[in-house]
This record gives sequence, structure tokens and C-alpha cells, in this order.
Amino acid sequence: MYRLHTYPDSPVMLRRLLFAIAVGVLAALAVALFRHAMLALEWVFLSNDSGSLVNAADGLPWWRRLITPAIGGLAAGTLLYCWQWYTRQRPHAPTDYMEVLESESSEFDVSSSLIKSFASLLVVASGSAIGREGAMILLSALAASFLARRFTAKEEWKLWIACGAAAGMASAYHAPLAGSLFIAEILFGTLMLASLGPVVIAAVTALLTTSLLNGGPTLLYEVKLTAPVHGVDYLLMLATGLLAGFCGPFFIWLMSASHRLFVYLKLSPPLQLAAGGLAVGLLSLLTPDVWGNGYSVVQHFLQLPPPFAVVAGIFICKLLAVLASSGSGAPGGVFTPTLFMGMATGMLFASLCALWLPGYGDIAVLLGLSGMATLLAATTHAPIMSSLMICEMTGQYSLLPGLLLACVIASVLSRTLRRNSIYH
Repeated sequence: MYRLHTYPDSPVMLRRLLFAIAVGVLAALAVALFRHAMLALEWVFLSNDSGSLVNAADGLPWWRRLITPAIGGLAAGTLLYCWQWYTRQRPHAPTDYMEVLESESSEFDVSSSLIKSFASLLVVASGSAIGREGAMILLSALAASFLARRFTAKEEWKLWIACGAAAGMASAYHAPLAGSLFIAEILFGTLMLASLGPVVIAAVTALLTTSLLNGGPTLLYEVKLTAPVHGVDYLLMLATGLLAGFCGPFFIWLMSASHRLFVYLKLSPPLQLAAGGLAVGLLSLLTPDVWGNGYSVVQHFLQLPPPFAVVAGIFICKLLAVLASSGSGAPGGVFTPTLFMGMATGMLFASLCALWLPGYGDIAVLLGLSGMATLLAATTHAPIMSSLMICEMTGQYSLLPGLLLACVIASVLSRTLRRNSIYH
């Protein structure tokens, strides 16, 4: 695991903090560029300007809903396959920021990373159940690397790539503290102030830049809890943490099994991604909610929790869609889909609790948020980041004590059952 050196002197630290501001601005612009490119593709190919892939799917005839994710997967797979054939004779550097931080060279394969990001744009805009934020964070790290290679020494490149990744996450999720701790807990593996200072500055700058571009600060999810958190609520949150501690390793196992299944089929990359997209298209005939990364469904559920049968049906369909998309190798992240899985798990548990506890609506929202945080902690093994992320995205900071306890329980239990996290 990568560690930075000892605490630098004041002039060096000041220079790093100023450079971190530049990295934050550049990362926010990279995220905005990807987001607008996705909206443009949705408008051109789906005639949708709502920003919601679920709305786009709902407005399409059944046959277009069926084939659109498959076409997007086929296009992305063909692009990746052709690029691999074109570059088969040359050595390859990493195309993932986590791999770069673990490598000796601290360098991206820039052209391959850009192709990978464009392929992710194709599958995301065509409805595959994969997260767009993975490509956003990759582009932010690429932008930071581009800046660092021209203006800093090589021994600092990993720091600026980490700052770019944190800034991209902060811009995508409106969560600068969680983005910083994502780097600290998962990539650095420690909370070193010399490392964390520039990371925090870059993340906060990215959020401020994003707010400026969006016309003002906004929460990612609008949530209203009508009742304060009491003792019984804390017990329910801890119980949700225990449940997530079992579900997290199972979810990771399912993703690995799905990937092994697609490998066993021995399809070419274009056909493999098309098969994953076709599976999403078939599931979308049952419910259009399987399209996209799950953001709009999470927002809808948190505002008006549906009954048990509705949550269970969409949960099963969405889980299969995520497994099909990720298992087929669709480029993108599973961060936001994991948030949906956690929310649905928490709300299903809340439905059972409501059999003997009054006020299903408040319980469902509370345990939905708890499920989002705890399943994220169980799959990433980063409990502090997971707790803060939910609070930052929703503004519900009163839940932080309970979420911290529940996330630690989920993370410890998950690590006991399965040593490796989803990022292994």
C-alpha cells in the first residue's frame, strides 16, 4: 500500500495547497464535461432531456427499451476491442487510478484511459446498470496527472492523482469529506496529515466549482426525516449494519460469479458487452427502473417509500441488471448501484420491522439511509467514508453517530467473512 513521506516544510505545503486548488477546479470541469456529454447523448439518441434514464426508458416503446442497452454495449465493446487490437504491439501502462497509485511509474496510459472513459459514456448513456461516477473519477485523476506531469516532480505525481480522484468523487457525489476519506481509507490506507491536506483542499475546491457551475450548492438526495432519532432507532440502525455485514460479501461474491460466467461463455468483447446490455433490456421490460445507476430510483424511494412488494420486485430486477452489466465488463463504477442495493435492503428490513413498530415511512427512510451507508462500508471496508458520504449527500448529520457505529459493525463483519473488498 502506498505511503507518502514525512510531513513537508511550510513552503512546500503551501505550494501543494495552492496546486490542490488548481487540481480541484480541473477535476470539477472534467466531471461537468462527462455529465454534459452524457446528457447530450441521451438527448440525441433517446430524445430525453430530463436527466433521468428511468424516465427515458419509460417513454420508449418496448422494442427500443429492449435493444438500446445491447446496442450501447455492442458499440462500447467494439471500441475497446478495436483499440486493444490497434495497440497490441505496444507496452501498456495502467488505465485505472488505483492501479497507478500502486505502480512504480505513477503514469497513466492516457489514450487507453480516454478510450475506456468514452466506452463507459456509451454504456452509461444507453441505459446499462453501471455507475457513471467511475469514469468521472478516472477523468478527474487523468486531469490531475496531466497537470502534475508538467509542473511537479515525479515523486509527487501519486499525491496529485489521489487529489484528482478525491476531487472527482467530491464533485460527483457532493461529498468532499467522504471523497477525501475514500482516498485515505482505501488508497492510502492511513490518515496522514501531510497527504490529507492537499486531498481535502482539492475535494472542497471541486465541490465549490461544481456548485458554481450548477448555480448554487445542492444536496445530491433530498431527504426529510420528520422525527428525531431515538434509542430504538439506533438499535434498528445497528441491526441494519449486521444485515449489511452479511449482504456485502454475498454481493461481492455474486459480482465475481457473474464475471466468471461471462468469461466461461468465451464471447468476444463486443458480444460480451452486448449480452450484458441485452440482459438489462430484457429486465427493463418488467420495470424501466433498472436503467442507469439507480440515482433517480433512490431519490424517489427516499421521498415516498413504496410498499414491500414494489421494493422487492425492483430490487431483484436491479440486482440482476447490475450483475449483468458489471459481469459483462461494462466500463463504469458500482458505487452508486451499491447505494441503491443498500437502500433497498434497508427498506425491505424496515418493512419487516413495521409489522410491530408504527410509522413505516420514517423507519423506511431511516433504514434506507442506514442500508446505503452500511452496505457501502461492507463492500469497501471504509466505514468512516461511508458514514460521512451519506450525511453529506443528504444533509442528515444527526444520523452520523448511529451510522458510524453501524458502518463499523458492517465493515468488521464483512472483513471477517471475506477478506478482500470490492476494490481488490
